Amino acid sequence: MKSRQIIRFQDVCKTYVTLNGETEALRNINFAVSEGEFVAILGPSGCGKSTILSLLAGLFPPTSGTILIRDKKVHSPSRQIGYMLQQDYLLGWRTIKQNIMLGLEISRQKTRANEQYALELLEEMELLSFQNHYPHQLSGGMRQRVALVRTLATRPDILLLDEPFSALDYTTRLRLEDLVIETLRRRKKTALLVTHDIAEAIAMADRIIVMNTKPGRIKKIIPLPASLTSKPPFASRKAPDFQKYFQLIWKEMNENG
Repeated sequence: MKSRQIIRFQDVCKTYVTLNGETEALRNINFAVSEGEFVAILGPSGCGKSTILSLLAGLFPPTSGTILIRDKKVHSPSRQIGYMLQQDYLLGWRTIKQNIMLGLEISRQKTRANEQYALELLEEMELLSFQNHYPHQLSGGMRQRVALVRTLATRPDILLLDEPFSALDYTTRLRLEDLVIETLRRRKKTALLVTHDIAEAIAMADRIIVMNTKPGRIKKIIPLPASLTSKPPFASRKAPDFQKYFQLIWKEMNENG
């Protein structure tokens, strides 16, 4: 049975207007994402990858076109969306437990059941024993795991990941990829990942959207085979098809047009 579409971009354009003139960031963006799907967005700097996430999050409107979540037009930020950035933005004066409860407090969802859910997520991220520590006592990878728990604690349907691993060392990134995918699959979350890393996109995603720049537009959408998507990210990197798709996407990203 085919999964229901949860996200749709229909002829979306975005132009930024400043005192220095206009900049066309996105032109005619069309794609859909099914429930439970993991989609990666790849492309050069300035192609509008992060703008796509911000539009979906309702942080500002498109210049034209329509963005739908479950067939309802996006007008403003919603509890359906969780947003995870490159920096963890943990509050240094709060313990890890207090940090993961922050979103629940802001959205007035801090019930006993939701607190327990957040602690279960912390345990899944192998950090429950650190709940009374402070952010400065944790490594970068541990802090990012805490940030993910804080994001998931409010039970969003859709997770937006804007280069969340780019500041981490390679070994930590590989381990975190597996933890994130395992958690999202278990919780049946839909996710969009923005990254510059082709290997990361192939290892984590079900489909990859390759972008062009000036203005940002979709060049190609590449579905990945079950030989890759059925495995955890680390294992998929060793699969025979991995290098084949790496070369395919490399070629798409380096060809003009």
